[in-house]
Amino acid sequence: MFQEHARPVSLREAQSLFSDFADLSALILAVSGGPDSTALLLLAARWRAARKHAPKLIAVTVDHGLRPQARGEAAAVGRLARKLKLAHRTLRWTGAKPKTGLQQAARMARYRLLAKAARAAGAAVIATAHTRDDQAETVLIRMSRGSGVAGLAAMGRIAPVPGSPDIALVRPLLDIPKARLIATLKAGKVPFAEDPSNLDPRFTRVRLRALMPALAAEGLDARRLALLAQRVRRAEAALAAAVARAERELLVETPAGPSFEARRFADLSAEIALRLLGRAVAARGNEGPVELAKLEALKAALDEALARGGRFRRSLAGAIVTLSGGIILVEPAPPRRGKNLTTRPRG
Repeated sequence: MFQEHARPVSLREAQSLFSDFADLSALILAVSGGPDSTALLLLAARWRAARKHAPKLIAVTVDHGLRPQARGEAAAVGRLARKLKLAHRTLRWTGAKPKTGLQQAARMARYRLLAKAARAAGAAVIATAHTRDDQAETVLIRMSRGSGVAGLAAMGRIAPVPGSPDIALVRPLLDIPKARLIATLKAGKVPFAEDPSNLDPRFTRVRLRALMPALAAEGLDARRLALLAQRVRRAEAALAAAVARAERELLVETPAGPSFEARRFADLSAEIALRLLGRAVAARGNEGPVELAKLEALKAALDEALARGGRFRRSLAGAIVTLSGGIILVEPAPPRRGKNLTTRPRG
């Protein structure tokens, strides 16, 4: 008999979980064949079958070409999809695979192929099977890396697909424990695959997952970690709104480009000023996301210059931040010529 927290997900719950998708014309379901995504497939099919009008559901399996079993697992997903009267596609990640950062590269390849399938189907939304357990593990990973507030907010229910901002990524099962999804499959006698990489201690997520029972014994279980992410995400939304307001109030148009009044910038709270600076660097630079520790170092140096009333010029992430004449200017850095553009005050 299943424990209370591991009872199967009911049809009524599924109707609530998938209610956001009712008016779509098509929906992509990311299904690897593991327990979580197989439950996503099953629950979505049950939800659709109970409705008179529902989007076309297309299950998409990405074969990364990293395990010989993957082809058979994709075929099994296809058979289950047909049994549930849903369309299915298998897409393959071809070409050379990196020797380092393989998981991240595979993740980005997966999202790229899913977005391609969505565009081909005229779908603007991809549903994935991230669970409460995944959320808890993400919080632990972010904590271990010293993430700030934005990082500890972990995964949101809705986000743009990485690399494809025109496609929405929705996680309808984010508040559901993995145990309940497995219970749902067992109750329906639906088989699923187990990826051996989920037990490989070379990966950070696997090592942290092994700590979860001990953490849960101290009260830090998946539910509380997910609750932490939810509360931090609420704070993150408030901070983002404050930064947007500060940007509107401080922005000054100059011949060199958008700038900030230095005096008013210095009066901002530290977190808002840091985020405002980071947003400007990300917008004007060309090297992708700004690393938090480097941004904090830049902000500390800028604060020193503001305090002593001196000049300042430093580069970060493909942008140059200059303090001169009471104005903080953030502009694109010129092409590198083998020299570091960073300058520091003498002494």
